[in-house]
This record gives sequence, C-alpha cells and structure tokens, in this order.
Amino acid sequence: MQVVIGRIGRAHGIRGELNVDIRTDEPDRRFAPGSSVVCGDRVLTVATARHHSGRLVVSFKEVPDRTAAEAIHGTTLEVDVDPLDAPQDPDEFYDHQLVGLEARTGDVVVGTVTGVVHGLHQDTLTVDIEGREVFIPFVTEIVPVVDVAGGFVTINEVEGLLDPAMAETSG
Repeated sequence: MQVVIGRIGRAHGIRGELNVDIRTDEPDRRFAPGSSVVCGDRVLTVATARHHSGRLVVSFKEVPDRTAAEAIHGTTLEVDVDPLDAPQDPDEFYDHQLVGLEARTGDVVVGTVTGVVHGLHQDTLTVDIEGREVFIPFVTEIVPVVDVAGGFVTINEVEGLLDPAMAETSG
C-alpha cells in the first residue's frame, strides 16, 4: 500500500536538488539517504536530504541536474507501507485507515469517508453523504475525533459544511 509523503516543489540550484513540501510527520525516516520513494511511474533513491530556510531539500540519485529536477516538479512522492503499520504519532493517519470510516455528527451517522485529498496547506476528507461528495477540511476544529478502532470520525457541525443548501447567504 502506498502513502503520500511529499510533493516535489521547485528545483534548488543546478545539481538536481529539489524543494519538497513534506506530507509526513516522519521526514527524517522517509527521506533518509538510501531510502526509496515512488515518484509517478518510477522509483527514486534519496541521495541527500537537508533542511534549508525552513524547507526540505532533497537530491535523488536518478535526478542528476536541474533539467531533470524541473521535469518532475509538482509530482507526488509516495512510499510503500505495510497495511498494518500506523504512523508513530497518534494524531496522524494513513489514508487507508480513514477510508471507510463512518462520518458522524454527535451520535448520528451522516456519511462515509471515501478519500483524502492532500492539499498544499492542509488535507481534506471526502465524505459520501447520501450520494453527494462533500469535502471536509481535515483539521482538529472540524474533525475533533478520529477513532480508527471504533470505525468513525466525528465532524463538528458548521453551517453549510455538510449541506450547502443550508449555508448562510448574503443578500
């Protein structure tokens, strides 16, 4: 099973280094020299990884120069994980752990988590509510409880979030 660990940003310098937008709480583990990552339809081997001005800068053995680095700009980086593994941080989850969980408001089941969208600044849950796909910002203020063992997430009711027809309109 593959999990997203980052997204390739701009090239850094002329030697093939890349800025990586981190999507894992374990960057030192996932981007350790010698580790492999999936980048589109190919596997890359981490040569070096360092922090520079608040960003992770990574070089891959298969990306020798700036031209090669620019060619993979914007690509998502993933790693293979055992489906039974879980992140070390109890507040972090792999996508496959979330998909299929009941979405509840209080004790009422309102839908089912069908996916996770990884954005630049935050992740978003996709939830099927009576055949409609609803996007829920995956932040503690809106999704305060994730109980993988119990099979559910709790969503705080925010006007218009679960039912756009109920959103406040200005007029």
